[in-house]
Amino acid sequence: MEKIALVTGSSRGIGRAVAAELARQGWAVCINYRVREDCARSLLEQLTAEGCRAMMVRADVSQRDQVEAMVRRVEETFGPVSLLVNNAGVAGQALFQDISEELWRRYFSVNVDGAFHTIQAVLPHMLHQHAGCIVNISSIWGQRGASCEVTYSCTKAALIGLTRSLAMELAPTHIRVNCIAPGVIRTDMLDALPPEVLPQLAEETPLRRLGTPEDIAHAAAFLASDKADFITGQVLTVDGGFIL
Repeated sequence: MEKIALVTGSSRGIGRAVAAELARQGWAVCINYRVREDCARSLLEQLTAEGCRAMMVRADVSQRDQVEAMVRRVEETFGPVSLLVNNAGVAGQALFQDISEELWRRYFSVNVDGAFHTIQAVLPHMLHQHAGCIVNISSIWGQRGASCEVTYSCTKAALIGLTRSLAMELAPTHIRVNCIAPGVIRTDMLDALPPEVLPQLAEETPLRRLGTPEDIAHAAAFLASDKADFITGQVLTVDGGFIL
């Protein structure tokens, strides 16, 4: 299959770094965004100026019709998707008793339903080709849980379950499904934390620093490569040893 990647939520943060890394490694990349068209466009211009193949598509992954339309556009422009990176997600902090049903369902609609929609949209061509790769971006909180982030942690744990179960189901068709569990990564999701918390988190990390989006991008590019051809159903924790 031709190297064609769809990275959801890739206008900023981890998704942006993943899209850039893949493009520079020869993948034709679709940059997906929901709101920040300016960020998506700046990445598109940067990559095309470097001679990379890239496109951008607005789609809310919680909406199946928008996902299906996005995948059709990728197929029309580049061809069938051979690598899907499910990165789009929402996060936030709240005491459990203060979580509204609306917030609960919003987190699941983006973080879990979004992956469900995108996988089902790209899977027919992967099954036809008996080849393909899916990388889901979870979190260490999906492995360990986190106080005041119950909803987020639940959705990320669901992605781990999805990864392991789907990997078993798709293995006979040579479609690999893996997951990355980032630790504390320097993205705008950390903006909600008090400034004094960041040095504390770095100190609690055995490698004594916070992660960068590029750390996750390198892991995603590895899992997408032929070097990971015998790896499926795994959760690659990239956290500097935070949950050892």
